[in-house]
Amino acid sequence: MCYRTKLNSKLAALERSLDARFIEPEKYKPQEEINAFTFSETPVIIDENPGEIDMFHWGLIPFWAKDDKIKKMTLNSKIETASEKPAFRNSVKNRCLVIADGYYEWQWIDPKGKEKQKYLIQPVDQEIFSFAGIYSSWKNPHTNELVNSYSILTTEANELMSEIHNNKKRMPVVLKKQDTAAWLAGKDLENFAFPYEVELKAKPVS
Repeated sequence: MCYRTKLNSKLAALERSLDARFIEPEKYKPQEEINAFTFSETPVIIDENPGEIDMFHWGLIPFWAKDDKIKKMTLNSKIETASEKPAFRNSVKNRCLVIADGYYEWQWIDPKGKEKQKYLIQPVDQEIFSFAGIYSSWKNPHTNELVNSYSILTTEANELMSEIHNNKKRMPVVLKKQDTAAWLAGKDLENFAFPYEVELKAKPVS
């Protein structure tokens, strides 16, 4: 799965790399580690505005939700079943790029995971990259506040990630730079499921 990411690059470097501009640059704060369970706003590019970088909340809230409690269970979505699951099926055509410059995963050293080794995972050939994301807009029925939120898609782990994420053997879908436009344009999900992969490198973190 994917619950901890990293985005510590400078704003100007992000805009240059993504060929897009922040709508609200004052909202961007570089972070060495982003915890999904804080449901914070992080930079995304959505299909409707590929030249703009927006800030959406991590943890997808479907438009029909009565409250936002579901976000705890929608941080990730399995690419193989996203089109079928009620929480995601209305959002699979709403595509976004979730921007990062790394993510973290823990390897279980013992069978029960009492001892773990943390790793920083990054693509070999991209300093700044995109996870495949889907998004939703939800209006809070109590406050009428509009909340934009997303989920990161996951797929079967490749060889490297099978060794590191050795309990669940999943990994987030990291997009090849040349495929970001196709993702945003709505290319079928199955084209981005494993064996689709980006070459990754892993560094132990103490």
